[in-house]
Amino acid sequence: MATHLGHETRPTKSKVNTKSAEFQANYKEMLALVDQLNERLHEATFQGEDRLLELHHKRGSILARDRVELLLDDDSPFMELCPLAGYDQDEMTTGGSQVAGIGLVCGVQCMISATIPTLQGGASNATTVARGERLGRIAWENRLPQIQLVQSAGANLAQQSRVFHPGGSAFRNLAERSKAGLPSVAVVFGSSTAGGAYIPGMSDYVVMVKGKAQVFLGGPPLVKMATGEVTDAESLGGADMHARKSGLADQLAMDEYHAIQMAREFVSGLNWQKQGTLPIRHLKGLFEEPLYDPEEILGIVSANIRIPFDAVEVILRIVDGSRFTQFKPLYGPNLICGWATIHGIPVGILANNNVIFPPEANKATQFIQLCNMRDTPILYLHNITGFMVGKKYEEEGIIKAGARFINAVSNSQVPAITIVMGASYGAGNYAMAGRAYNPRFLFSYPNSRCSVMGAEQLTGVLDIVMRDSAAKAGRKIDEEKAKVASSMFQAMVEAESDVYWTSSRCIDDGIIDPRETRTVLGFCLNVCYNTEVKGGNQYGVSRM
Repeated sequence: MATHLGHETRPTKSKVNTKSAEFQANYKEMLALVDQLNERLHEATFQGEDRLLELHHKRGSILARDRVELLLDDDSPFMELCPLAGYDQDEMTTGGSQVAGIGLVCGVQCMISATIPTLQGGASNATTVARGERLGRIAWENRLPQIQLVQSAGANLAQQSRVFHPGGSAFRNLAERSKAGLPSVAVVFGSSTAGGAYIPGMSDYVVMVKGKAQVFLGGPPLVKMATGEVTDAESLGGADMHARKSGLADQLAMDEYHAIQMAREFVSGLNWQKQGTLPIRHLKGLFEEPLYDPEEILGIVSANIRIPFDAVEVILRIVDGSRFTQFKPLYGPNLICGWATIHGIPVGILANNNVIFPPEANKATQFIQLCNMRDTPILYLHNITGFMVGKKYEEEGIIKAGARFINAVSNSQVPAITIVMGASYGAGNYAMAGRAYNPRFLFSYPNSRCSVMGAEQLTGVLDIVMRDSAAKAGRKIDEEKAKVASSMFQAMVEAESDVYWTSSRCIDDGIIDPRETRTVLGFCLNVCYNTEVKGGNQYGVSRM
């Protein structure tokens, strides 16, 4: 039996035939989906028309993505979050006119966001607000210092009702962060007006660029309208004034490069430490790569979500040394549970191989309790159509078993990370720590779908309900109209369960290339250890 860093566990042997026609065909389909994803992610890096970029440069300004790059440490990873927020939505900009994600600044993992002034003036729209709320939650839960690189025309007034009402939470979050001792930095490169003035106003540390930053509650036209006072933007809210008179600016930078350097200096002086203790084997890189090539995940995970696949085969390509110790492998076999390490960090893994029956739910409940007892983060890998229905299973207590499962997920204290690998339907989504259950991070594969149930099933259920209702009322059904209505409804459900639809609305934190799963997980697990990783007594009242 092989010994691995003090643990005696054999690598699990893969059963995949990578030469089979089925594997090769699926690989090609998944590769096409990944290529499509990469095209759309590239589109999301758009920062505006060439003429606007040229004008921005002529003014001596740095593009938003370059500002982020300069802020980051050399060779720092940067995990962009919700990059497709707003994708294919009318009146929205993909990404909400901002660049945002987690990267290293002076060795400290920080949540970084930068408005893109060359894209609709960097104005905030409804997508900006939704993405900002999600980024704020990630930063809060993972105890990340926050750096905002600001240059924005303010709110998109055409969407004022969708920006104004939820948008105030961004300022409340800054106040709550400050009380909790979570540092926030605002670097103002240009305009930050009206509500945007409260970003520097409520940040812990503010840097403004001389001759460029302008921060005021109301610009010169509004001041003249409201008070009759005639003034210019620079004297009203310029960086020099705020540094010398109002005191809003903590530092006056001579140019944009200087401003970015000042932000880095602030972070370097925080003496920021992780509260969680990462394993030595992670810190020193003392872990094995999987025995099997992650490239093979493209041939394993079904491009067509109606075709099942073995989740264990995915696990073997993302965990260290392909070593995976299953828990209760012969009981409730449709739900895979077990322990492994990823980049040297212990994880408990739950993965679906089919529908959930009472034994699967019971196994999951106990496993989640054990992970909490071990202070071990949990990884949920979705490919689930839901809980089994039918008279037999109701009598066997599927509701009670499912409730215990969901109870355990809801009250679990250790960090959870969720990846939707295929279907994620109904209460199966809830039980496997879907968005409503607040996993620290949630990502999707480009083949995945998420909704209350499959489009065909949902359309069929509604058709049955409609016919039963008509029969009880003695009404005759117009079959032609019913067929058209069913077809339209099914198309709507198909569209709204599509991964790009859900990612556009920040239901996940990004769509990822399945081959990058291990890298993404290693990064996220490291981020989770900014807080203490500790389980607890996670159980409330439950029906036994």
